[in-house]
Amino acid sequence: MLDHIDLTKLIFGRLTWDAIPFHEPILLVTFAMVALGGIALVAALTYFRVWGTLWRDWITSIDHKKIGIMYMILGLVMLLRGFADALMMRTQQAVAFGDNAGFLPPHHYDQIFTAHGVIMIFFVAMPFVTGLMNYVVPLQIGARDVAFPFLNNFSFWMTTMGAALVMASLFVGEFARTGWLAYPPLSGIVGSPDVGVDYYIWSLQIAGVGTLLSGVNLIATIVKMRAPGMTWMKMPVFTWTALCTNILIVAAFPVLTAVLAMLSLDRVAGFNFFTTELGGNAMMYVNLIWIWGHPEVYILILPLFGVFSEVVATFSSKRLFGYASMVYATCVIMILSYLVWLHHFFTMGSGASVNSFFGITTMIISIPTGAKIFNWLFTMYRGRIRFELPMLWTIGFMVTFTIGGMTGVLLAVPPADFVLHNSLFLIAHFHNVIIGGVVFGVFAAINYWYPKAFGYKLDVFWGKCSFWFWFVGFYLAFMPLYVLGLMGVTRRVNHFEDPSLQIWTIIAWFGAVSIALGIGSMLIQFFVSYRNRHALRDVTGDPWGGRTLEWSTSSPPPDYNFAFTPQVHELDAWTDMKKHGYQRPTSGFTKIHMPKNTWAGFVIAALSALVGFGLIWQMWLVASIGFVIMMVTIIVHTFNYKRDYYIPAEEVVRTEDAYTKLLSSHV
Repeated sequence: MLDHIDLTKLIFGRLTWDAIPFHEPILLVTFAMVALGGIALVAALTYFRVWGTLWRDWITSIDHKKIGIMYMILGLVMLLRGFADALMMRTQQAVAFGDNAGFLPPHHYDQIFTAHGVIMIFFVAMPFVTGLMNYVVPLQIGARDVAFPFLNNFSFWMTTMGAALVMASLFVGEFARTGWLAYPPLSGIVGSPDVGVDYYIWSLQIAGVGTLLSGVNLIATIVKMRAPGMTWMKMPVFTWTALCTNILIVAAFPVLTAVLAMLSLDRVAGFNFFTTELGGNAMMYVNLIWIWGHPEVYILILPLFGVFSEVVATFSSKRLFGYASMVYATCVIMILSYLVWLHHFFTMGSGASVNSFFGITTMIISIPTGAKIFNWLFTMYRGRIRFELPMLWTIGFMVTFTIGGMTGVLLAVPPADFVLHNSLFLIAHFHNVIIGGVVFGVFAAINYWYPKAFGYKLDVFWGKCSFWFWFVGFYLAFMPLYVLGLMGVTRRVNHFEDPSLQIWTIIAWFGAVSIALGIGSMLIQFFVSYRNRHALRDVTGDPWGGRTLEWSTSSPPPDYNFAFTPQVHELDAWTDMKKHGYQRPTSGFTKIHMPKNTWAGFVIAALSALVGFGLIWQMWLVASIGFVIMMVTIIVHTFNYKRDYYIPAEEVVRTEDAYTKLLSSHV
């Protein structure tokens, strides 16, 4: 019989009261604020009696539009957390000189910069990108939903549960102190005996499953569910970039899954994949993580290239210049992204031949990217440009991303990289392309498609405030880092001895504050727009004069998207329909088959998080029971066949008639 001590260890594993950071005042205050905010949110939801609606219409929804919106909300929530880490780092570096140690101890600072990188890449950028593809792609190709609606719901909740594990590490235990890629031997059991790396591994494993399945889903959707007449070379550019992105996801994310599984086996079972004992090699980890990691950069940026293509064509009132070259450039970038991973560690000692090959391929990949920039410029040339909010973000991107690209080509030269490796110059370059490309692109997309999702435009004044705070703040925050990097200052340092460096860190802090104001302005923009939604409403469904198929539906679109499957004749399908006097059908409506919502996606993902938490803390009983219940849930859901319903033809007629009346009254 198990005695009390063994049973306690079997249930709680390594989890004790010492895991709660009572000695960290910053964490305690943060926990108190989060707890109070959570209580207030629960009270508000209860007071307004929206729990039922939240469960029925959102949590269990398999509608690609609602899932896309939930992805975007997840990205915004995690942006607040990730940026809070960034602001603390910039504040620490601005004050920690000489005798002043700053307010963050090294142990806490190391967790913050690791969490910042992990959150911003995996739980801000990835949800934003996946949310955009989820919402827009089916509408652009004339489909009623994605190929596998349940899988879509499950993918979202797996991503969310991965984010929940990262957030849990803030209050129970600690996060990794290894940097966002967790190189061994620092991430090994000797270098990191605590649970931080285990939180890192299992949060990414759970979220990675969601991302991988979402990639499979969207590929199947684009390949098999395009409207009649939409051949490959009549697909919108955003759909093309989504296709290439998801091919990269399906090819790259299994590598991440494998390398994290090997790291976990190293830590728990002593497999020695990445140690110097028994034939292991830490450089194998670095190769594998970057074979995933560099395609990941293009997974993030390619969909936003599609966004910029849509925005530039719409607000220049012209067809996109060089459509075919844009498609080919996207495909070339997709392929070349697998031939450049080693430029992340030129200094490992590979030799001149290997470094030359990867340096040359890195320079080559800038050619199709540069071609895209010229195509956007030629689209704007002699166009009737309207400087609406999406166009402002796009122009800001073109300037900022070009600078980041030039510094990237500089880093592609191995001798220069030997000097700048691991310096703040590298940090400035990375943020130059990620903020200038991904973040600016996401905000352009939000302002562009928000009227499609909610039926009203976003407030212009607060939108412009957000843009200028972000734009100016970026340059203040990261141009000084280029200077510091050229002066030899390394990254991930929480204290400096040379007082001559402080002016640059203070300027960078002002930049971070400006970005904070930009984020605040964006939140105010959402609130003001919602409050004034009736005045900002656009009943046409097409407030910008869009060119692609999604604008042919009402705003927001009905659950079924299209009452009739559209017939596509030209690349700019909606522009072609308008040119030829497209009329919405007024007869011939039939009942529409729709899949039912499901609770299983949320429940299985929540059980996955429970299993992950149990494995992190070696709570073997909890992990085992959670796994068994999860498998039973999967089996029960598999044999639950009653998952379909029909929208009656009369309801379709009412919806279409109401939209037609709104459209005619507007005209």
